[in-house]
Amino acid sequence: MIPVYRHIGEWRALRESTGWTNASVGLVPTMGALHRGHLSLIERARAENERVVLSIFVNPTQFNDPADLVAYPRTLDADLALVGTQVDAVIAPATEVLYPDGFRYRVTENDLSLRWEGAHRPGHFEGMLAIVLKLLSLARPTRAYFGEKDWQQLQLVRGMVAAFLLPVEIVGCPTVRDDDGLALSSRNRRLSPEARARAAEFPRVLQSAADATQAAAELAARGFEVDYVEDTWGIRIGAVRIDGVRLIDNAKVG
Repeated sequence: MIPVYRHIGEWRALRESTGWTNASVGLVPTMGALHRGHLSLIERARAENERVVLSIFVNPTQFNDPADLVAYPRTLDADLALVGTQVDAVIAPATEVLYPDGFRYRVTENDLSLRWEGAHRPGHFEGMLAIVLKLLSLARPTRAYFGEKDWQQLQLVRGMVAAFLLPVEIVGCPTVRDDDGLALSSRNRRLSPEARARAAEFPRVLQSAADATQAAAELAARGFEVDYVEDTWGIRIGAVRIDGVRLIDNAKVG
């Protein structure tokens, strides 16, 4: 049975114990509702470290829409069954444990976090950076693993780690996709069967369109509600809504 740590004191006692203090540690931060994409992060962490820690925490401070927070799937028992013995410990504290200050202290980035996802989800990245910083402080990992699907998030985490001189390597891992090309996401399970079939058009258009403007127009013509599509740093990033579910993705271009 994988040990699940809900209290900071118990976790820190393990982290300071023999077999952990001098071991390389890989951290995989998640909000649960695990799928094959998360398992690929765990596999990478397992291959590169002596110990692997999985965090499962639905972080309320990164949801700008209260209804989205309520609807987010919470499947801890199923997550633990899926992971099996692939990790050495799971950190899954309650909100009051990770936010004893009530979110008075925050991490603010005033450039990249204001664009794209940040423009459409005010406060999202402030909450995301805060919880990542807390998890890095708790786990004290050698490496932490993030999926490249959340491209903007990955850049911001890397920037925060560099800015605060944190002794951890941030490892970006390739997006895992279903057979039809749709990026795996915990939100996909909220799609109706019809919307799920249509959702596969999103990555295909991102990849095939001549430019971001054409991609946005094609997606809108196919019935997607387009938040943004942008070409930046050789990456085409986009966010759309279908069946009331918001999806994000990216593709290499140029």
